[in-house]
Amino acid sequence: MKRTHTTFNAPALFRAAAMPALVLLCIGAGELSPAVESFPQSWMFPVSSLINSALGWLVPTILPITSFVSGITTVLLAALVGTLQYLPWPAVAATVVLISFKAGGMRLMAISVGAIAYIVLTGFWQQSMATLSLVVLAVPLSVLIGFLLGLGAFFLPRMRRALELVFDFMQTFPAFAYLLPLLLLFGFGPIAGLIATAIYAVPPMARCTLSGLTEVPEERREVAEMSGCTTWQRLVWVELPSARPMMALGFNQTTMAALSMVITASIIGGFDDVGWAVLSGLRSADLGKSLMAGLVIVMISVVIDRITGGILGSARPHNAGRLNAGWRAILLSSAAIMTLGAIMRYAQPAVVSGWNEGRGIVDFQGLNQVLLAFVARYSDVLEAIKNAVLYYLVLPLRVGLSGAVLPLTWGFSMTPGITAAYGALAVLLSARQILRGRPSAAAATLCLAVLIYTGLVAFPWPAAIALAMWSAWRAAGLRLALFTGLSLGFVLVTGLWVPFVKSLYLVVVAVVLCAFAGGLIGIIAARSDRFSAIIRPVNDALQTMPQFVFLIPALMFFKVGEFAGLIAISLYAVVPAIRYTEAGLRSVSANLLETATQIGCTPLQSTLLVQLPTARPALLLGLNQVIMSAITMLPVAATVGTAELGQQIYIALGKADAGLGVTAGIVFCLLAINLDRILRGVAERLRGAH
Repeated sequence: MKRTHTTFNAPALFRAAAMPALVLLCIGAGELSPAVESFPQSWMFPVSSLINSALGWLVPTILPITSFVSGITTVLLAALVGTLQYLPWPAVAATVVLISFKAGGMRLMAISVGAIAYIVLTGFWQQSMATLSLVVLAVPLSVLIGFLLGLGAFFLPRMRRALELVFDFMQTFPAFAYLLPLLLLFGFGPIAGLIATAIYAVPPMARCTLSGLTEVPEERREVAEMSGCTTWQRLVWVELPSARPMMALGFNQTTMAALSMVITASIIGGFDDVGWAVLSGLRSADLGKSLMAGLVIVMISVVIDRITGGILGSARPHNAGRLNAGWRAILLSSAAIMTLGAIMRYAQPAVVSGWNEGRGIVDFQGLNQVLLAFVARYSDVLEAIKNAVLYYLVLPLRVGLSGAVLPLTWGFSMTPGITAAYGALAVLLSARQILRGRPSAAAATLCLAVLIYTGLVAFPWPAAIALAMWSAWRAAGLRLALFTGLSLGFVLVTGLWVPFVKSLYLVVVAVVLCAFAGGLIGIIAARSDRFSAIIRPVNDALQTMPQFVFLIPALMFFKVGEFAGLIAISLYAVVPAIRYTEAGLRSVSANLLETATQIGCTPLQSTLLVQLPTARPALLLGLNQVIMSAITMLPVAATVGTAELGQQIYIALGKADAGLGVTAGIVFCLLAINLDRILRGVAERLRGAH
């Protein structure tokens, strides 16, 4: 089929030139008017003060309720921690191994034995039991609230969009932003950390419950109605059993979310758990201790993930009876082991106490020396990597090519001649898009060229809002464009525009690094089953590792600063790029690949010209998840020196300014939701085109 091209015509030229012309007009106006270059302070609105006033009224009103809840939860937590720490570790270990064998066979049992051995040998058994107690109490609360929210969204279709927006806010709202309100309500201690963990872990259960119920086949509902079932009977006997697999996934993901939150909760918890060990190690520059403690959380996460997955995955209606009979014996055996352990502790308290409180055999100071020696040996290589990323990626996005291109780093400067050549190249690339019948792509090319030249920080706010609204409109329609405009308007009136822009360019740089590194690894994994098998456990470890743990290698290799934060963000966000790239490439039809081979394509050509274009929807979804992960990591990265929205949250914590923290958290949510919706819209368009 012959490819047709669209010639230059007036409508296409207008659509390609309108937005770039508006952007250039705003830049020119910014040179003449300070109000266009930076948002005037007199136009700002005291949002944080209003939130503080609202909290000042709300906290005393509900404090009796929260005090009552805190008292009950304190008793439960103390009882659970006391029980788990009282029992000898061999008894708890034997119970876990027994359950692991029932849930996943010999392989899971071996994983559990290895995890328990690691925890005991590193001397973190007591802290692990405290962490496990937090999770055991937080997860049922999160599961219950998430189930009720998902059920409400299912039964109220008109409210579903609003509830999904609430889910988005809960999932993207930085935990640090609501730590201060929780401190006001529950006081400093582990209960505030427990509530923070429970809140953070709600969205996965809510989303999976809603998804499972909405995906129940309509035929089953019709059969239930024909049988005379009421709405309640249909829910209990038909819809909930059909949605059980998705709800099981929600339970699993809720548990993982709770475990990923334990270090953050330790900031306000003051609780001697593994999270506090990681945090205290970071504060005292004891990187060896932090790394070992962080890996303890990874071990706990992997074991719980496999056990819950095995139990819930095997809980099918057709074998529920056999499953219950088998688990009855397991539970009785576990109870007997625990009872025997309690008797041993009572009979030989000194011996058992020594077992549980052993310091382990790992020399953290020796590990620190090894790590420091490694960094010292390869300091030149690490410094070269740091300078390359900063000079050729971070600075151009922050201050633009006009400020970043210098003879010292690039070998030349942006003279008028080079600037003219840069503009001519942008126009030529735009004209090429017009010839292909893509006026919107042509406009995007010109706007991107202007943005890269000026930099995100110096880009005028009216141009930024217009460009964002235009992108949202082209991706998903007028409604999203209006929402994007209102979101950016809120950022402006709060006075957080500059931190917002700095957050945006950090996300962009991290996404570029993740897309390059993760995409390359994903391509190799898609072409090699052996490499895929090797990289899979690495991905699993990265996904279960708490966010603060990623700061350890970043600090170890690159010290405190913006680049260390950028590396931590990239490490945390790279896994979706790897997984979605591999999955997208592997999903390409074998017939299509065979056809490419028959017409003479090399393996590289087949990947670049056939697989990647065909897998674009999956790759774009992976990019979406990379962006969401990067935004989630921003507040954590602020602890090592990044100057963006996360830093505003830490300033709020230091000043006890809950209003500023909540306002910055809302801006985080708006950034994540808008980027998510725009990329979803583009993915839907690509899927429709395919």
